[in-house]
Amino acid sequence: MTEKRALVTGGGKRLGAAMALYLADRGHDVAVHYNSSADGAEAVVEDIRRKGRRAEAVQADLLDLDQTEGLVGGAAEALGGPLNVLVNSASIFEHDRLGGVTAESWARHLDSNLRAPVFLTQAFAAQAPRAPRDHEGDPLPQALVVNLLDNRVERLTPEYCSYTLAKMGLYAFTTTAAQALAPDICVNAIGPGWTLPDAGQSDEEFLRIRAAVTPGRGPRPEDICAALGYFLDSPAATGQTLLVDGGQQIDWRARKAGA
Repeated sequence: MTEKRALVTGGGKRLGAAMALYLADRGHDVAVHYNSSADGAEAVVEDIRRKGRRAEAVQADLLDLDQTEGLVGGAAEALGGPLNVLVNSASIFEHDRLGGVTAESWARHLDSNLRAPVFLTQAFAAQAPRAPRDHEGDPLPQALVVNLLDNRVERLTPEYCSYTLAKMGLYAFTTTAAQALAPDICVNAIGPGWTLPDAGQSDEEFLRIRAAVTPGRGPRPEDICAALGYFLDSPAATGQTLLVDGGQQIDWRARKAGA
């Protein structure tokens, strides 16, 4: 990829921060998006600058459609040129089951976890570089969208109803966007398993669930970054979802353990 400017939503914490730093290590200037985690975003920006790359923190509330639609343009302006990588990492993850779904919980999850990535991808595509031709005359995409899903998309349970349905929509959008944007833009997804403790989750509970996955090693943030790296290096991969969960989606013991 030639022009190396990336936007990572939710880039001020957790997996978003890890991927923002990884992209800097791969030679990208990075716009680190945040909503309320300003301190975390600024810390990531400083870390990226120490690596010798340009970085800016950009704020937007992804529950607000106007702010969402302006984010890509603001990030490109902050970095001094069009973006060629978009990582849709920001997410709301709140528990509900079918009987407890409310209009508010439904809207929060759908707006942040599905609507925002769709409109961010739309804006990204409008400014992304077109694919040149390689020495054999085939298109060589210079732009990439990566959506952060969840291994729940292939391990359906009745838990986290609104969240799961939003991620299922993003799962489908990964395919349809890849179809719509080929050959200029690759669109792929990563479905992490239990990589970091959830808010309010005890270390004991996290480690118990983590130990239930096959082959006994759950993913670390660096494993998620390695998946991102694969997509950066693979212009022939598009419309793909890579589950990085230690085999949790195929392990009956994980279900028995309550994962």
